[in-house]
Amino acid sequence: MALSDLGATEAAAAIASGRVTSEELVRACLARVAEADGAVQAWAFLDADHALASARAADQARKAGKPCGPLHGVPVGIKDIFDTADMPTEDGTVLHAGRRPTKDAAVVSLLRAAGAVILGKTVTTELAVFHPGKTRNPHDPRRTPGGSSSGSAAAVAAHMVPLAVGSQTNGSVIRPASFCGVFGYKPSRGLVSRHGALRQSERLDHVGVFARSVDDLALIAEPLMAFDARDPAMRPQARPHLVETAAADPPVALRFAFVKSPVWDRAAPDTGEAFAELVGELGDRVQELELAEAFGEAIDLHRTIHETDLADAFAAEYERGADKLSAVLREMIERGRRTLAVDYNRAVDRIAVLNGLLDNVFERYDAILTPAASGEAPVGLETTGSPIFCTIWTLCGVPSVTVPILRGAAGMPLGAQLVGPRGDDARLLRTARWLASFAE
Repeated sequence: MALSDLGATEAAAAIASGRVTSEELVRACLARVAEADGAVQAWAFLDADHALASARAADQARKAGKPCGPLHGVPVGIKDIFDTADMPTEDGTVLHAGRRPTKDAAVVSLLRAAGAVILGKTVTTELAVFHPGKTRNPHDPRRTPGGSSSGSAAAVAAHMVPLAVGSQTNGSVIRPASFCGVFGYKPSRGLVSRHGALRQSERLDHVGVFARSVDDLALIAEPLMAFDARDPAMRPQARPHLVETAAADPPVALRFAFVKSPVWDRAAPDTGEAFAELVGELGDRVQELELAEAFGEAIDLHRTIHETDLADAFAAEYERGADKLSAVLREMIERGRRTLAVDYNRAVDRIAVLNGLLDNVFERYDAILTPAASGEAPVGLETTGSPIFCTIWTLCGVPSVTVPILRGAAGMPLGAQLVGPRGDDARLLRTARWLASFAE
């Protein structure tokens, strides 16, 4: 097995024991990039010499007996919307070309503190919205990898890097993870700082991560869950024990609610067939549940908040370079500029109502089971596919994980999305690990 095929947990253990050096692992990942990235095009910025220098520094620190974090020497890809003091951050737009931040984003600082080697910056869609970048699906280069965290999902799927960071304001972690056949995790709102990341919407933006196992999701996510007063969504609280809890067996039989959601008519036929088979295999562990009628307006509520916040966040870009923005983003901004304050405030207020209804669901079930995307990654690179099966959960700020256990009619990956109660991320990861093992 090539070193680039190692999962992050295995790689971290090998480096900690001295069986493998960080430099050897980073060289293997760079070799895989050289082999695969011509077709996939997952990277916006990658400086091999800089990555190797960082790896050698990690090796020297370990040999000197310095404290080593849980990700010591492990390479990580960073979506090109998170500031990096030693690399460009261009946000997928010509309007930010050549931008060189002087400070790291909070998640980048925490990754470095945990010992990670920042391999490079992965491709994002334009300003992390809908207009696609150059990345292609590693399973079929004719197809989209999804977005907006396109490069992060594709780089992990193609074994160019064992871990990557992304973001989600609608479906930008869960959807590309589903399309590319990897594990994706969007934590509860307020668990990971967004300071130093491109802002779209204070109420909807989330940081997320990609890996090739649930254990690896926990390994990268746990160090990121440190309180940061610079993010208004965060509050002081103990860091969840993701790694320990995710690795444990559930103490009681799990109960799943299979939720088709109000957008089931958007699911492809093979998605329906795949979930019918999965629900059948789960047997009495799962019950089909119809969400309360109030969730029927969730998509419109999300759109109202998202587009209004886009108009605010990207006002400067629109004013000085609207002609350099894609048509889809211009239209979203222009609709957002026309939103009435009363409609925006009502949309925000309804989030609490929906969360109250979800709390009732999670009193009876461990997790909601629902599609991660409407179907397989579509053929064509003009769009990144629909985020519609992620919208409700992003609006409500609840944690979600996609588990790559299903296949579509063309043999492409389909993710099974699990959704859990706010703040109970560790237990959701444990449930996701159980489902992945069940499906093996």
